[in-house]
Amino acid sequence: MLVATTNDLVGYRIVEHLGLVRGVTVRSRSVIGNIGGSIQSIFGGNLSIYTSLAETARQEAYDLLVQHAREVGANAILAMRYDANEIMEGITEVLAYGTAVRVEAL
Repeated sequence: MLVATTNDLVGYRIVEHLGLVRGVTVRSRSVIGNIGGSIQSIFGGNLSIYTSLAETARQEAYDLLVQHAREVGANAILAMRYDANEIMEGITEVLAYGTAVRVEAL
C-alpha cells in the first residue's frame, strides 16, 4: 500500500478514486502509566511513557486505515492525515484518514 500526505504520487497515474478511508482508535492511559508519566514530568524533558502511548495509538490508527483502504480495493492512499481529540480526561481518540485510490505506474 502506497501512502502519501500529498495529493498525487510522482510516477503514478490515478485510475480510480474510491473515496474517504479512515482508521480510528480510542486509547486510555493506565494508572501505572499515569504514575510513571507524573514522575517523569517532575524532571522535565521527553515524557517517554506518553510518547510511546501516542506512537502506539498512531500506528494502530494507521494500520486500520490501510486495512480499510484494502477492503475498498485501493492500492494507495493520498492526502493522509492524523487527528486526535480527547474524549474525556485520559481517553484520546486518534484518527488516520485519507483518500483511497487505485494507481498505475507510468
